Amino acid sequence: MTTSVLKPATVPSGAWAGSSRALGRFALGACVPVLILVLWQLVGQSSAMSGVVPVPMQVGRAWYDWMFGNPGMGLNPYLGTWFGNVQYSTMRVAQGFILAMALGIPIGLAIGWSRVTSLMLDPLVQGMRPIPITAWLPFSIAVFGIRDMGSIFLIFLGGFYAIIVNTTQGARDVDRNLVRAARMMGASSGQVLRRVVLPAAMPSIFTGLRIGLGISWTAVIVSEMVAVKSGLGYVLWDAYYVGRMDIVLADMVSIGLMGFISDRLIVLIERRVLVWRILQNH
Repeated sequence: MTTSVLKPATVPSGAWAGSSRALGRFALGACVPVLILVLWQLVGQSSAMSGVVPVPMQVGRAWYDWMFGNPGMGLNPYLGTWFGNVQYSTMRVAQGFILAMALGIPIGLAIGWSRVTSLMLDPLVQGMRPIPITAWLPFSIAVFGIRDMGSIFLIFLGGFYAIIVNTTQGARDVDRNLVRAARMMGASSGQVLRRVVLPAAMPSIFTGLRIGLGISWTAVIVSEMVAVKSGLGYVLWDAYYVGRMDIVLADMVSIGLMGFISDRLIVLIERRVLVWRILQNH
């Protein structure tokens, strides 16, 4: 009669190493936010700031009610409205940012690659780029009124200049030896632009996308404070106006969280598109 001995399942050493690295990265990323929360709690409980700055526990409770509260219960107008306002802001950012990409990338490539286009458009871009988003608010309200299009216009401006400047620089920094080699092989100007210049400029383009997306989240908050009546920016201003600093701080954390998630999405796409760059670095 034979007996079998059950052996515990073994986990490959590579999996343990990967888990350890992931845990280490998480710990490094979490240490500073945890330290900030501890300092915030201590400062908020001090006699000088007591009642002025809500402590993290108060903000957490307000944030939970804002997310999961029953809108029909009590006199709190923010109960259960978080997801709706996040959706409004996210949709506006997506529309304005996609428009900024659709115009900023091709125009940036044209300015960086063509001397004639650069002479025609670059002075205009550099002259308008320093105008802050807030300076466009009166124009936006006058043209579009208190509607979504005014907010989308401001978001577009916020992302457009970061995208176009980085794309232009990426196109200008293309290795000329690659261009000469492509032309020697009979490539037309359009083929050189599509198959040489655009791939070589992609790292700079993704840098512009990340910067532009961050500015777009800033623009949506500014625009929603004035130009529309919904979204995270509107709640931020409304909560400040009625003295709900716990909602104000929860709103600020929400904005940072949404910006972080959208930035990670751009990084994920970049890793898929520029897989050759990752392999080259390894």
